[in-house]
Amino acid sequence: MKKLTALLLSLLMVVSLVACGDKAPAASTEANAEASSDVKVKMGFICLHDENSTYDLNFINAAKEACEKLGVEYVIKKNIPEGQECYEAASELVDDGCNIVFADSFGHEDYMIQAAKDNANVQFAHATGTKAHTEGLKNYHNAFASIYEGRYLAGIAAGMKLNEMIEAGTITADQAKMGYIGAFTYAEVVSGYTSFFLGARSVCPSVTMDVTFTGSWYDETAEKEGANKLIEGGCVLISQHADSMGAPTACETAGVPNVSYNGSTASVAPNTFIVSSKINWAPYFELLINSVKEGKEIPADWTGTIATGSVQLTDLGTVAAAGTAEAIEAAKAKLNDGSLHVFDVSTFTVEGANLTSYMADVDTDAAYEGDHEVIVDGYFDESGAAFRSAPYFSLNIDGINLLDTAF
Repeated sequence: MKKLTALLLSLLMVVSLVACGDKAPAASTEANAEASSDVKVKMGFICLHDENSTYDLNFINAAKEACEKLGVEYVIKKNIPEGQECYEAASELVDDGCNIVFADSFGHEDYMIQAAKDNANVQFAHATGTKAHTEGLKNYHNAFASIYEGRYLAGIAAGMKLNEMIEAGTITADQAKMGYIGAFTYAEVVSGYTSFFLGARSVCPSVTMDVTFTGSWYDETAEKEGANKLIEGGCVLISQHADSMGAPTACETAGVPNVSYNGSTASVAPNTFIVSSKINWAPYFELLINSVKEGKEIPADWTGTIATGSVQLTDLGTVAAAGTAEAIEAAKAKLNDGSLHVFDVSTFTVEGANLTSYMADVDTDAAYEGDHEVIVDGYFDESGAAFRSAPYFSLNIDGINLLDTAF
């Protein structure tokens, strides 16, 4: 009996040990998973201007949305010039405990790269930049979105409005001239106004467009003067890639329809606002935060799309033409399934000729020489996955007239 009891006790001990052994790895796995996602994130943002700039306000709103959604502490530095002040702001954010630092303006890039080199344990990201893929730093990244698709859709809204004006007898077909206020004659702006024009022309074939530049991302007086100059020159609809309410205000005063950028301007132009395209930066900010939390690699270049929720249009204004929403949705579906490409080379010419080849300046250098063939399958592959996220479309296509330049 004693032997049998001892044997039973031994068997119970073995079963108990085996049971404990089964549970231990599971508990350890859970602990490791929790530890891997328990990285505390604090995010710092550097903005060229403040909430008075539609461009910066768009970033500020997205920063707050993403960080508050994910429960992340954040700091926003505003009115930081494109100079050494950017490096100093980035360094201050690192000293303040930020392990992700993001800057929103093109001219911030070199200073962000220097900060990244000096702080290897912090992730730095930059909107509209061009150098992440050539610098090769593991902690420096560029991001943008296929906003040319959003601008193309906004252009359809503009073309529909022109058609309505033609049908009403307000203008004739040969008077369907749009005006566009750009900040600088950079690829980002050129890509934007060209895609807007192509969208308009896809529904209003007779449209032409004049473009003027202010030489500043934010200059309310210059933007208003630019809009007035275009209106005086016969432009019957205005759009812009500049960041103040100058152009929308001028359009409202003159009673000229306006398509804005980075958000609705209906509050200042209720009688002339048609629609606005914008980049929603929240998905990218969430990607940055989750990547740092989970220890995942961040792409050197990231391009948001309609599918990621990064390319958006505002609600249509009250002056949008009938049928505009339906026309936009039809084109959006084709963009999403790949049957429509904004820069289809069969839809535009340069000096009277269709393009069959184009070497774009993707790896930007001092000479701005073309280094990558970007005509792919019959279209200009803007912000292509094989290239970089920031735009490199810099062609002056027929039908668009530049009144001046500002480099």
